[in-house]
Amino acid sequence: MLTTPSAERTHIALLGRCNSGKSTLLNALTGQQSAIVSTTPGTTTDPVRKAMEIQGLGAALIIDTPGLDDATTLGKERMARTAKVLDQTDIAIILFTDKGFDVEMEIIEECRVREIKSIIVLAQQDRIAEHEALRQEIEARTKQPVTTLSALTGEGIEQLREALTKVAAPEERYITEGFCKAGDTVLLVMPQDKSAPKGRLIQPQVQTIRELLDRGCTPICCTPDGMAAALAALRRSPELIITDSQAFETVYRQKPDYTTLTSFSILFARYKGDIELFTEGVKALKKITSSSRILIAEACTHTPQNEDIGRVKLPRLLRKRFGEELTIDIVGGADYPEDLTPYDLVIHCGACMFNRRHVLSRVERARKQGVAITNYGVILAALSGILDRVRVK
Repeated sequence: MLTTPSAERTHIALLGRCNSGKSTLLNALTGQQSAIVSTTPGTTTDPVRKAMEIQGLGAALIIDTPGLDDATTLGKERMARTAKVLDQTDIAIILFTDKGFDVEMEIIEECRVREIKSIIVLAQQDRIAEHEALRQEIEARTKQPVTTLSALTGEGIEQLREALTKVAAPEERYITEGFCKAGDTVLLVMPQDKSAPKGRLIQPQVQTIRELLDRGCTPICCTPDGMAAALAALRRSPELIITDSQAFETVYRQKPDYTTLTSFSILFARYKGDIELFTEGVKALKKITSSSRILIAEACTHTPQNEDIGRVKLPRLLRKRFGEELTIDIVGGADYPEDLTPYDLVIHCGACMFNRRHVLSRVERARKQGVAITNYGVILAALSGILDRVRVK
């Protein structure tokens, strides 16, 4: 389970005041000293992430966050980082103590607005004399069941794990859902250029191959240069071809007439994001001029390569189409502007490094601000003039 990518794990955030026991709870859940524990307020300065398996839930990523009532000079920055954690959170564990309800009720409301599932915990029961009366009061205020526990003694930890498995109800999703079925032959065209990691395949390729095998398909892998030989070696045409988006034109020219064509980026846009909005967003290209401003957002952070698709190839294609004066900003990893209104278009990568919640939070920000947003695969198909001949949904 430790090999499960973080993006495929259920993200569980621990939220509460300073010294409410979040770090102690993280250590209790993981059975390790994953976080520093101290009575000094503000000990947790940055979110701490720990991958683990929770019986009945599966692969999870537990995130310990700074105290919500952090009054130190760096408190505002820490709160901003906690807000970014909520962008990724599937389940929030909100810790109450005997110090009041105002901060906790605010985060419950924020989770409700964001449609984040939440579990209410009365922590540190070993330190609270009238913890049962307090539990009842919290239930009355939150209108949710409350799990009482002591992370220090371990009492109530099993009940919390049970609560997690009940609230999780993971949605069964497939990368290739609707694109192929058991018995189909699928040709995967995967350029291995300078931007590809030496000696290994990139994550979307690995995940897609494994899923195809699990679903009873026959995946055949090749590079664009080897595509003709791969097709010639098959007794019949493949039902589906999945290509790296940057090879769309080359692959389209060689694909058999009745074979469906798509790309890894498009499949992940469906799997992680909102393909309807991405397809609608690409229409903004009709309004782009040399004086427009475009944001390219990558989920991963890496040193730019000579053939990097997001930082080199895509900007080159856009400037070739709309003029060298076109303004293009590029962000990576957790960087993503709160205000997107200066942009005429946002172009997001396939986001294999993000969980679905994280991608959808970015999509929703663009939608609310009235800014068009699309995806690498969709826009590369559009720029190649073949979007109407590529399957996107």
